[in-house]
Amino acid sequence: MILHTESFGTGEPLVFLHNGLLTGLTDFEFQRDHLKGRYHVILPDLRGHGESASDELDRFFEDNAADLAETFDHLGIEAAHIVGASLGALVGIIFAKRYPAKVKSLAISGVIAEKPANWPELHKQEAHKWRQILHYEEAITYYSQMHKGDWRKFIEMGQAEDWYPFEETKDLSDIGSPVLYIAGEGNPREVEGVLYYPGKHDHVHVSVIPFASHLVHAEQAEVYTQTLELFLSQID
Repeated sequence: MILHTESFGTGEPLVFLHNGLLTGLTDFEFQRDHLKGRYHVILPDLRGHGESASDELDRFFEDNAADLAETFDHLGIEAAHIVGASLGALVGIIFAKRYPAKVKSLAISGVIAEKPANWPELHKQEAHKWRQILHYEEAITYYSQMHKGDWRKFIEMGQAEDWYPFEETKDLSDIGSPVLYIAGEGNPREVEGVLYYPGKHDHVHVSVIPFASHLVHAEQAEVYTQTLELFLSQID
């Protein structure tokens, strides 16, 4: 499917892939406004989010990668810089693996590189946290207004212990473009990737940003954006 997109500015295409249960316009807002003067900033709604309504989420990551490729073709984009956070970063990794010619660079944050030994326990805690959303009427109203599709399906998807694509995150060797991995110091599982990735991949650059955790792009927007700009400036 062709994803609903919003775009700002002109220049090299720079695609931001939003976090789960957000949309292109409700995530990466600081980065969008800061970079639209130098880049063609493109903000898709991932499958099932925002205006990209779909109830077919069984192959969420693979389908979103294919959706993004189809959207590129529809918009006449040959290749772009890809930036993703959390769920969007996972889509970005798979897109870069499946469609390498369409990726000039990849910047990711909010990603766990290796499956933790205590993953069942961690997943149980995370799944419980997401289920709590369904007990708050204000949250239900908020997300129902934001998404045309049934956003509850994402919470259902996350209840499965094997939902996280560790088989993809553990190995970035088949991504040919430069990669930037950013972690917030407050998330130790993600900080572990700062040591893990460079030891296995020469093309991966890393950064730890203080006073931030999982959503580092929002929690320390200015520092994150400066780091992203530095990374992009090094790419031919």
